[in-house]
Amino acid sequence: MTKIGYLGAGTWGFALTSVLANNGHEITVWTRDEAFARQLQKTKTHPKLEGVALPENVRFTSDLKEAVDGAETIVESVTSSGIRPVFEKIGKLQVPVILTSKGIEQGTGLLLPEVVSSILGTVDSPLVGCLSGPSHAEDIIMNLPTSVVCSAYDVGLMKIIQDLFTTPTFRIYPNGDILGVCFGGAMKNIMAIACGIADGLGCGDNTKAALMTRGLHEIRKLCVVKKCRPETLNGLSGMGDLCVTCMSVLSRNYRFGRLVAEGFSPEGARQKIGMAVEGIYTCVSARQLGHKHNIQVPITEATYQIIYEQLDPREAVRILLQRAIKEEHL
Repeated sequence: MTKIGYLGAGTWGFALTSVLANNGHEITVWTRDEAFARQLQKTKTHPKLEGVALPENVRFTSDLKEAVDGAETIVESVTSSGIRPVFEKIGKLQVPVILTSKGIEQGTGLLLPEVVSSILGTVDSPLVGCLSGPSHAEDIIMNLPTSVVCSAYDVGLMKIIQDLFTTPTFRIYPNGDILGVCFGGAMKNIMAIACGIADGLGCGDNTKAALMTRGLHEIRKLCVVKKCRPETLNGLSGMGDLCVTCMSVLSRNYRFGRLVAEGFSPEGARQKIGMAVEGIYTCVSARQLGHKHNIQVPITEATYQIIYEQLDPREAVRILLQRAIKEEHL
C-alpha cells in the first residue's frame, strides 16, 4: 500500500483515484473548493460520474498541506494552467510526482514535466513522471478496457507508475520519451476542437479524417522544437489519444468545438461544458511555439483565431482549403 496525495478532484482525477483505491492504496484527494471537498467526503461519489462510489481508503480535503504531508507519491490532475501555482505553493518535494494533465505552458513553451522540474530546482527531475494516452474518465470508472502510456525521466519511476495504476482493465505501456508523450497529449486537444468545429458545421467524416491526419503532421512538425521523438506520436500518447479525443462525444475539447460551430461564443461553450477544456489554453502556447520557430501550424492558427479573434468558423474552413497544396511528406 502506498500513501498518495492526489491533486485535483475533477472527473479525470476521480476516475484515476478509483483505480488507485481499488488497488489498495491510501489516498487523500485535494480540491481547492472547500464545499465540494465536504460533499465528496460525505458521499464518495462525483456528481458528473453517477453510480460509482469510492471506498473508505479515500479522503477528500481542501487543505493542500494535508494532502501532501506524509504522502509517498503525489499524483496531479489539476489543469495545465494550474500546474505552476499549485506546485509553487507546495514547494520542494522529495517524493515522486506523477502528472496526468495535458498542456503546454503559455509564454515559456514548457511542457508540464519541464515546469515541475524547474520548480523542484533541477532539469529533467528523476522525481517527475507522467501518465497519458486515450482515456476517458467515464470509461475508466466503468472498468472498460483501456491502454495508456507512462513515462518518466527515470526508468525506475516508470516501473513505480505501472505498479501503482495497473489493473486487469487498465493497461500501461512504458515509454522513455517523456516530452514526446506529453507533447502528443497536449496538442491533440487543439485538433479535437478543430474536429468538433468541422462536425458542427456538417463537414462530414472526410473532413474530420483530413483534419486528424494533417493535424498529426502539424504536431510532428512542431514536436522537434521540444526535442521529442516523432515516432512517439505514432503510439498511444499520440495517434491513440488523437483518435479518442477527436471522435468521441465524451471529449470536452471536441464538444467545445462543436458548440462553437453551432453558434455558442467560446466562453458560452466553455461554461456549458462546465469543466476544463485544455485545448483553449494550449492553442495559445502551440501558436507561440510555431511563431517562435517559424513553423507553420495552420490548424492551430485557425483554432486560435476562432477562439480569440472571433473568426467565423466557416471562414476558417475556407482559408484552410485555399492553402497551397504541397507534396505529402510523412
